[in-house]
Parts: sequence; C-alpha cells; structure tokens
Amino acid sequence: MFRWDRNRGLDPHTDFEQIYRNLSLYDFPWDFNQSLSFALFRTYAVPSVGRLLSESKGFDDTQKRYDDTGLLLERPLVCGFDSVEGKAAIRRINQMHRAYDITNDDMVYVLATFVVVPKRWIDDYGWRKLTYDEVVASTNYYRKLGRHMNIKDMPETYQEFSDFLDTYEAEHFAYDEGGRRVADMTLDLLTTFYPRPFRPAVEVFSRALMDRPLLEALGYDEPSAPVRALSLAAMRARAVFLRILPPRLRAKGFEDNGRIRTYRPGEAVTEQLGTFPAGCPVAHLDTESADEPVAVR
Repeated sequence: MFRWDRNRGLDPHTDFEQIYRNLSLYDFPWDFNQSLSFALFRTYAVPSVGRLLSESKGFDDTQKRYDDTGLLLERPLVCGFDSVEGKAAIRRINQMHRAYDITNDDMVYVLATFVVVPKRWIDDYGWRKLTYDEVVASTNYYRKLGRHMNIKDMPETYQEFSDFLDTYEAEHFAYDEGGRRVADMTLDLLTTFYPRPFRPAVEVFSRALMDRPLLEALGYDEPSAPVRALSLAAMRARAVFLRILPPRLRAKGFEDNGRIRTYRPGEAVTEQLGTFPAGCPVAHLDTESADEPVAVR
C-alpha cells in the first residue's frame, strides 16, 4: 500500500474525522505539529489576541501551556468528538475561552489558522501535497470543532477560510508588546527541544520559515537570503527522504513526540488541563501522598 492511498475511498463529508486522523497521526505527524505551532505565532501577531494571551499570564509557564494545548486538541482527534475524553477536552477549551471577552471574529481567525496554515506548510515542505478530498476533510474537521466551540459565521470551504485569514491579517497584523512577549516565550521553548549547541541555529531557522508580514508584526529581524535558501533546501531534502520511506504503521500523536515535560506518561487528566482563571473546580490528589500517577480518563 502506498502512503497516499490511506484515505482512498473515504468520504470527506462523512469520514472527515478519520481522514484528518490519518493525516495527523500517520502521514504527516511532524508536519502537523510544527505547522500548528507556527499557526499560533500568527495569532500572536493580532494584537487583540497576543495582548490577551500575555495579560492572562497563561504563557508564563510556556511548557505547560504547550503541553496542555496539544493534549486538549488531540483528545477529540484520537478519541472522537463524542467520546468522554473528546467532550471533556472541548468543555475545558470552552471554559477557558468563556473567562475572557473574545470576539467571534478573533475566534474565527484562530480557527482559520488551524485550517489554512497546515495545508500551506505541507504544500511548501511536505513529502506530498494534500489531495482535494483531504483538504475538504480537514476543513470539515475544524468546522465541527468550531461548532462545538459555538463559533458563529464560520467560512464553509477551505478557500473561504484562506481568504478570511489573508484579509484578517492584512487588516489586523501589527506590533504589540504582549504579542511579542508571547512569541518570544514560545520561540524560546521550541529551541529547548534541541541540544543546547544547536539552539541559536534553531531560532534563526524558525524565523526563516516565517513570512515577512509575520516577522514585521512580531518585530523580528528577517533572516538573510542565504539563510532562507538553506532552510528551504533543508526542508525540501527532508521531504525527498520521507518520500522514499515505507508507510508508517503505528500512529504518532502529540503524546508520542517526546516534548511533553509537564506530565509523566499517562498522568495527564483532561479535566485538569489548561488554565483556571476562577480556580480549578476539579479535586486534586494530594501529591505528597499519591503513590501512583493519575491515569488518563
């Protein structure tokens, strides 16, 4: 079986959860994780979003924010929207959002980054491009997530999401100290996933994958043309190498990427993930007397 046949025969309107699950966990696990991380950088460049993230101090423990965000987004993906875990994760996401005055337009924009940025990333750096049905399925997946989050007036197609994102960024991208602060903390965290001697290069490499409007909005210096060319060549070489590998037979999710540091394997409890501006309503174990890790529920 060729890897690009995995979703053959699936309907992007009825089987979109399975199609998106196959893309995220089998065909492009690293690409989806990286592209969604870069999608978040774009949200920081919208002052109303970046400033709120900074003022709410949810990024002060950047590693925990990274871990919790990835885990909460992955629960519906792996377990299904209607599963106990999926419902608990969406409930937590909604509880956090309801604590703040967030406009519907900003919510649509953040959702649009999740729809559009991974597709554009894979077009540029993936070992193959997404098929038309896979793009439709990805769009339908996030439209369903948006409905669970009570987001109104969502675009209906990928192209509409793409147009919305480009227009919103043209109108709203601007420098803000809060957005820059959150971007710096996120970029610093990403470098820690690599050996210390390589971290300065990782920081420059990351900026080389950002487009000029994003760099300007965050106040980052644009890497030189040779650095951009070298970064692009490295990503394309990776794509060529992946193209000749056999298909992945085991799912590789966020919990398998080795970057979670807040929780031991199996310790994260969905209802306790994220921030609790009014205090956590879940009873916590006494960590001094607990002998065993908390099992994932």
